Amino acid sequence: MPIASSVRLGRDVVIHHPDLVNLYGCEIGDRTKIGAFVEIQKNASIGRQCKISSHTFICEGVSIEDDVFVGHGVMFINDRYPRATAAGGLQTDADWNVLPTRIRTGASIGSGAIIMCGVTIGARAMVGAGAVVTHDVPDDAVVAGVPARVRNHSV
Repeated sequence: MPIASSVRLGRDVVIHHPDLVNLYGCEIGDRTKIGAFVEIQKNASIGRQCKISSHTFICEGVSIEDDVFVGHGVMFINDRYPRATAAGGLQTDADWNVLPTRIRTGASIGSGAIIMCGVTIGARAMVGAGAVVTHDVPDDAVVAGVPARVRNHSV
């Protein structure tokens, strides 16, 4: 089932292709729109009136506040040093070191951006397409590049 019973959906959430998403253990706020081929994992939260574009991956530990735009193919990372195995066997949830990531109200993330774990993207900040965000982004900043650097402080 693409939308698990553990998902808490707010009022008037729009999921354009419910058979083409993978949502489990997450919370989605009122009037948020979610595109096709989006995965939102357990313990992730999406605020009200957000737009999550197609082919985006939002992992455990990501908190997105209200009025946030997430472009196509955005990838979030939640473990700074991921490994497939631990002590000779496949990793379990107990082996994972999830670092919280926060996207503040009104921020916009361009298509193809990669957001490293443990960062905060400030309110109304704009992340350019294809950027790799490795550090906090100040409120109202525009960042772009690899790694993302501040280009302008007024949106």
